[in-house]
Amino acid sequence: MAKDLAKWAKEKGVKYFMISYTDLFGSQRAKLVPTQAINDMALEGAGFAGFATWLDLTPAHPDLMAVPDPSSAIQLPWKKEVAWVAARATMEEKLVDQAPRNVLERLVAEAAKEGLRVKTGVEPEFFILNADGSGPSDIYDTAEKPCYDQQAVMRRYDVISEVCDYMLELGWEAYQNDHEDAIGQFEMNWKYDDALQTADKHSFFKFMVKSVAEEHGFRATFMPKPFKGLTGSGCHAHISVWSLDGKTNAFADKSKELGLSDQGGRSWAGS
Repeated sequence: MAKDLAKWAKEKGVKYFMISYTDLFGSQRAKLVPTQAINDMALEGAGFAGFATWLDLTPAHPDLMAVPDPSSAIQLPWKKEVAWVAARATMEEKLVDQAPRNVLERLVAEAAKEGLRVKTGVEPEFFILNADGSGPSDIYDTAEKPCYDQQAVMRRYDVISEVCDYMLELGWEAYQNDHEDAIGQFEMNWKYDDALQTADKHSFFKFMVKSVAEEHGFRATFMPKPFKGLTGSGCHAHISVWSLDGKTNAFADKSKELGLSDQGGRSWAGS
């Protein structure tokens, strides 16, 4: 049964919703909607000028309507009166084919028709910068090999621990955080989930890290290569394929060569 966002908001004390979608460049776009209007938005969507964001649209296209997916709603741990909700980008009541979340939903549905359920885990990397974004925030973070630097991660304890506490509060089962390979760079990890849920969490995670960093007087960026001469940021993705009930790894069979099931072997050969 779909979540009634207005009822959920009343129970949680939510006054506003951020109806959010991601464009082709990975930028998150949103409108701030009062709870009193959320049920109308749940039916019709929040209106956007699609050409104003990176979705390969022109001014000749109709308005883009972002229809919230109630199952994705997350109350902001650092601002409880606001909730974030991922949206399906639509146009004239049809899904916008190129919108990233729509693409993923389509692929998840295709896998389900084959009796498969895709799960993913991610390892997002990011930089914590000074307020103007001109360089890493920690002037003492200068080691030639800074990866897993104990002192450096503790100098940014306030930011990292706050984000991790929020992930634990949200039930994401966060399990490790570290300083990464470049000065000023960090990585945080949480438990894998169904592909769409992980994608929504990842989108929210980026928003959360940036918001918390700003509260502490810093900036955070997930840009792939913000500084020449420093290791860039990536995001490892761990992908597994399961039975529809999520209990059996469809591609694993320890009795077979390489530990691949017959189905996994056929998929490997066809890739």
